[in-house]
Amino acid sequence: MAAFASEALVLRAVDFGESDRVVHLLVPGSGRLTAIAKGARRSTRRFPGLLDLFNHLRVEVERPRRGSLARLEHARLIDAHLGLRSDPRRFALGCFLLELLDRQAPEGGARRDLEQLFGFATSALGSLAESQPDRRTQVLLELRALAALGLRPELRLCVRCGREVAGGEAVVFQVPEGGPVCAACRRPGDAGIPVHLGTLRALERGASLPLGHIARLALPPPALAEALHLLDRFQRFHVGVELRSRAFLEAALGGAERRPPQAPRAASH
Repeated sequence: MAAFASEALVLRAVDFGESDRVVHLLVPGSGRLTAIAKGARRSTRRFPGLLDLFNHLRVEVERPRRGSLARLEHARLIDAHLGLRSDPRRFALGCFLLELLDRQAPEGGARRDLEQLFGFATSALGSLAESQPDRRTQVLLELRALAALGLRPELRLCVRCGREVAGGEAVVFQVPEGGPVCAACRRPGDAGIPVHLGTLRALERGASLPLGHIARLALPPPALAEALHLLDRFQRFHVGVELRSRAFLEAALGGAERRPPQAPRAASH
């Protein structure tokens, strides 16, 4: 058994057998790690309320060289992100982020990339815990999470010719190809999501915007509806599943227009 100590973020926890819990952790040096906490449900002394969602921990883990699950031996709380539990909108956004990470975070990889992913996750939860979230928060969080996972959509260049998509063009976002297609590259019968350039430009700015600076994300209602629709379709296709937390998120945030976007006008000549 190889033992190590590290920070960790609890992504998911499920009961196992009569007294154990299986936890999915995000660990800066390892990515997503599944471990079993023996006797966690029977004894409140070893893991007293520590294996809950959102908890940022200091853990000691024994990982077998092959085969069986890693064992979580000890944990100490660093931050419970209590603000996420006091507001249903924050809670829903936090659950959405954790499920996306649990589905897509790699099990191993380049240490620098994994440390950056962990840093994004903990800072995002910290910002959410102190926020007054709305639909723009959802857009920014989803976009930043996809980028941190290496799944950021292309937002400026045509994915077919590599040319910057210019103002006045009728742009269609091709979800399978991961980005917009300019007017010159569109083919008869192409299916895709019509999107205005202003929406793509706002999303591009948002991709590097900290969650705490949400007020700087300029998305009027029509652009917000386009952005929500585009990211929903992109995430479903490239993650491969519909996240169960999305329905909860829709109910918690509510009140935003989700009209299907209309096709932008083609440039006049």
